[in-house]
Amino acid sequence: MKNLRLTFLTVVLLAATAFSAGAQTKVANVDMKKIFNNYWKTKQATSALENRKTELGKEIKDMADGLGKAQNDYKQLLDQANDQAISTDERNRRKQAAADKAREINNSKAALEQFQRQAEAQLADQSQRMSGNLVTEIQKAVADKAKAGGYTLVLNSATTEVVVYCDPATDITDAVLAQLKLSEPIDLHQPAVDLLNIRTNLP
Repeated sequence: MKNLRLTFLTVVLLAATAFSAGAQTKVANVDMKKIFNNYWKTKQATSALENRKTELGKEIKDMADGLGKAQNDYKQLLDQANDQAISTDERNRRKQAAADKAREINNSKAALEQFQRQAEAQLADQSQRMSGNLVTEIQKAVADKAKAGGYTLVLNSATTEVVVYCDPATDITDAVLAQLKLSEPIDLHQPAVDLLNIRTNLP
C-alpha cells in the first residue's frame, strides 16, 4: 500500500513536471469525499437503499417468525409422542408428525440462511452500482469545472496520504457542489448520509 501511494505521488509529480515543460501548470484541489456526501443524488440513493434494506428485513423477520412457530409445534408433537395417556398408535402418529416437522424446520432454516445471504449480496451490489454511478457523475463535474477554470491538474484533497498541502484558493470543491446542485429537485430535503461506509473504491 505504501509503495502504491509513493508510485501515485511520483506519477502526479511527473505529470506536473510534464505540464510545466510545455505550459504553466495550474493545479486545483477538490475534496471528493465532501462532494460525494453532500451530492443530492447521494442522499436519494441512500434513501432507496435504506428502503430496500427495510423491505428485505421484513421478509427475513416473517421467515424467522414462521420458523419459530414450526419449532414450537415440533416441541408440542414431541411432548405428545411421549404422553402415556394416549394410545400407542396415536403416539406413533405424533412421532411421525414430529419427524416430518423436523425435516420442515431444517428446510426452513436452510431457506432462511440462503435468503439472508442473497439479501446481503443484493444490498452490496446495489450500493456498489449506485456509488459507482455517482462517482462517475462527480468526476465529470470536476473535469468540467477544471476545464472551465483552466486547471491542468486536480488533486483529491481527501486523500491525505498523497496531498500534503492544499492552498484553499485552489479548492474547487464548493464550485463543483454548486454545479451539481443545479440539477437538484426542489422538494428534496433529506439529511446527508455517508455511503462511503459501504463502498471502498471511491477516489
